[in-house]
Amino acid sequence: MNVKEFIAALAGIEDRKVSKEIVVEALKEALSKAYKKQIEIPDALVKVDIDEKTGELAIYQQYAVVEEVEDDELEISLSDARRFNPDLQLGDFYDVRKSIDELGRAAAILAKNVLKQKIREAEKQSVYDEYIDKKDEMVIGMIESVEEKFIVVNLGKTLAMMPKAAQIPGEVYRDGAKIRVVITEVTKETKGAQVLVSRADAKLVKRLFEKEVPEIFQGIVEIKAIAREAGERTKMAVFSKRADVDPIGACIGPRGSRVQVVIGELGNEKIDIFEWSENTVELIRNALAPAAIIGVLQTPERKGLIVVVEDNQLSLAIGKKGKNARLAVRLTGQRIDIKSRTEMDKAEIDWVGAMNEYALEVQAQIAERQAKKLEEERAKQRAEAEALLAAREASRMAEAELNKDDEETTFDEEPVSTPVAKVEETVAVEETPKAVKPKAEPKPEPVVVKKVKKPLERRADYVSKFEALADASKPVETKPLPKKKSKKEEEERKLRAADLRKDKDYEIKVEYTEEELAEIEKQNQVETVVEDEIDYDQFDEYYEDEE
Repeated sequence: MNVKEFIAALAGIEDRKVSKEIVVEALKEALSKAYKKQIEIPDALVKVDIDEKTGELAIYQQYAVVEEVEDDELEISLSDARRFNPDLQLGDFYDVRKSIDELGRAAAILAKNVLKQKIREAEKQSVYDEYIDKKDEMVIGMIESVEEKFIVVNLGKTLAMMPKAAQIPGEVYRDGAKIRVVITEVTKETKGAQVLVSRADAKLVKRLFEKEVPEIFQGIVEIKAIAREAGERTKMAVFSKRADVDPIGACIGPRGSRVQVVIGELGNEKIDIFEWSENTVELIRNALAPAAIIGVLQTPERKGLIVVVEDNQLSLAIGKKGKNARLAVRLTGQRIDIKSRTEMDKAEIDWVGAMNEYALEVQAQIAERQAKKLEEERAKQRAEAEALLAAREASRMAEAELNKDDEETTFDEEPVSTPVAKVEETVAVEETPKAVKPKAEPKPEPVVVKKVKKPLERRADYVSKFEALADASKPVETKPLPKKKSKKEEEERKLRAADLRKDKDYEIKVEYTEEELAEIEKQNQVETVVEDEIDYDQFDEYYEDEE
């Protein structure tokens, strides 16, 4: 038996497009049931293996490995099973291969029927999955046959049915003609998946406008409501989400080109397009056009609406055979009773006051809906803002926790003073001008530090006595002061610097801006005055006393 050719033949039966995996599973189940029927043991465990590469097919009857056998047709003892396979354990299955040639005619017929049933179920599920997502969508089909009560339309993967009620009255259908239809219903029945299509449904008009009008397809213009009597008239209310786009003009198109395409597809059916309004009075006035409406009021029972028109507009508002009024009722969803002014005057009721009262009530309802919608939007924005803040706070806390872990990992010993403090202190010291200390005071006063924008360039390793004294008055930990040089060493250092300057046969000139020059000159003047006034010998005695 060539299994590979058999599977390929089954997969191509009537171009059903059933997957190979489904065919293989159906064949396994069919052979399993056929073998059970052959051995007359319905509870038997049967396994079917199919090698798709070599085309080999094998049937195995499985026996459960148990300690004590109760049914020798379903079970086998552990000791007997290990004689054939030493690796078997309790709970495993011992497989015994059976010949497929042993299947009789009855078993073969059963296998055939099971296989056909499984393929039919797979086909039905495939069609259902294909078209259930296309419900209410427009598709192009070809007329397969025209019957008295229905038309069979070929959709490509299945045949759909279009009942008489779903056809446009007066439209002629011919075999082989292509038509646009909308899928209205998809069911999964016993005999197969059933797909119903229609050309009289209002959704067909909506899909045609979506195809022809880009603004509708993009969502700028929305079809709010639509009512249709196939072959006669369609009323459609449209709304624009942008103030600069005219919804009616977008649907009509340049010189009516867009709406004419839809009318031609529907067999010259009349289409009324008007603007949607949240105000019920305004919507009814637009829906009953071209009739002129005086006003709208509620019935005494408050179960419907009464539309008042002039006497000469009554027949126009009702329409031919009540068509205009019926479409307005379907579109607005309100029960409407159209009456003339004369009829309302004879009723001896204050219909004008009732009309104004209803108009105010409608406006109040609109304002309430708008306020509710605005509150919902604000609540949504607040919720989004709170969620964003919560996410940021969680991120900040996670980052702080991560930084904390890094600090604990890095700084195991006692921390030392930070370089930043040292830099601040150094800058402050360098910016401190020299001051003369009164002779009468035994201890110097704390020096007030005043920062300047550009400190003087000085040697980093030189620290004056006043600077050291200022540093001693600060609580911040600082570097130890360098060892004080004697007066003799200081004079030798100055002589060495003078000799070095004499030996140079060139001079390095530094370029400064005008502001820098002025600042340097000012500082030099201050330093000169200070040097002239300070007598360091008197302070040497002070330091000796301190030591």
